[in-house]
Amino acid sequence: MAIGYGTGYGTSGNGAARRAPSLLTAPFAGRTWREFGHLLLGLPLSTLYFSLVITGISLGAGLLVTFIGVPVLAGVLAMARQFGHLERSRARVLLGMDIGDPAPVRVKEGGGVLAATGAVLKSGSAWRHALYSVIHFPWAIFSFTLALTLWTYGWSMLLYPLWFWVFPAFTDQPGLQLFQNGDHYTFYLDSPLLIVLASVVGLLFTLATPWVIHALATVDRVLIGGLLGPSRLDHRVIELESDRGVVVDTAAADLRRIERDLHDGAQARLVALAMDLGLAKEKLLEDPQAAARMVDEAHGEVKIALQELRDLARGIHPAVLTDRGLDAALSSVASRCAVPVRVQVELPGRPVAAIEGIAYFTVSELLQNVSKHARAGVASVDVWKSGDRLLIQVADDGCGGASTAAGGGLAGLAERLDAVDGVLVVDSPVDGGTTVTAELPWRV
Repeated sequence: MAIGYGTGYGTSGNGAARRAPSLLTAPFAGRTWREFGHLLLGLPLSTLYFSLVITGISLGAGLLVTFIGVPVLAGVLAMARQFGHLERSRARVLLGMDIGDPAPVRVKEGGGVLAATGAVLKSGSAWRHALYSVIHFPWAIFSFTLALTLWTYGWSMLLYPLWFWVFPAFTDQPGLQLFQNGDHYTFYLDSPLLIVLASVVGLLFTLATPWVIHALATVDRVLIGGLLGPSRLDHRVIELESDRGVVVDTAAADLRRIERDLHDGAQARLVALAMDLGLAKEKLLEDPQAAARMVDEAHGEVKIALQELRDLARGIHPAVLTDRGLDAALSSVASRCAVPVRVQVELPGRPVAAIEGIAYFTVSELLQNVSKHARAGVASVDVWKSGDRLLIQVADDGCGGASTAAGGGLAGLAERLDAVDGVLVVDSPVDGGTTVTAELPWRV
């Protein structure tokens, strides 16, 4: 496995310089108009959802004294799930949300209508969809009213200098009337100064309204993500399924590697050794000296084959790790590194064999990359326990530039750690050395 060292690092620009144009262009940004459209559509759709769900639940609850109420409630929940599908689609298009569908309602095969009804009634996601239809209605009224009011007043005041002439031309007012104190005093926006001030106020409203709209849309995002998306259990199931696939693929790749190493290494040498011993046996009576030389060469081949088998066994699971634990095993790995390595292991005990093995191979692969790619002078390995986590840190003073980009060696290592709820963090500035921190669950 190789770590990709390189110099392709981007630089961050001036944050203030980026914020200023966004403040001025926010009223015209596509995101603003999409979120504004989402809020405007929210009220009529939410009114429909609320009316149908409340009516259906009330009807179903009232009919529970009879059997009819049960399928009515199930039908309302099924309808709420369809409303949720529409809301997720609307959120993907207008809010740019990457939200998955909740777990489907699982009905036993051949269970019939009664089984389907029971499955819908027991579905937590269906009840969350119904809850969304109820609680989103008052929020939709508030967000619709606030967004539309601010947007309308902001733009109308900003453009007031262009349309204030309508009042003296078509009415008996000199300008827009702000308030009237009985019959004694009436205030109009009719002087040039007041017209300019009205436009300035409108500009402020217009610039601030997109951020208010974004805040209102953020609340919608939270409601949609929390009530209409997959539950934590669904997320965990998906994560475990993905981790299981990574574990299976990793195990298959390791088996293929072991098979290849055996076929191309020790097995080939043993075949050649058998042939050499056969020839030596034939020459034993005819030419004892030649036979002795062939036996001596075969003895050398046996030593090489044994060393290859030891290396292969160490790559599967080293005996020193089983017998003496991480401290001795990592010291052994460090002794084979091309640069001096300081090893410090401070553990109160030993984790389970699986976690211990993953920790060993993580350090082993990282030190291999230090030897091959880092161009370092020294390196260090620190292992300790923090809470219920096992922490590993491998650092070197080499060229840096390591990355977990897809296709690199560190990406594969990160996937292996993730399969057991582990984390891999890389800090590797160019020409600043590399520090790789791995975190694994502590299990005993």
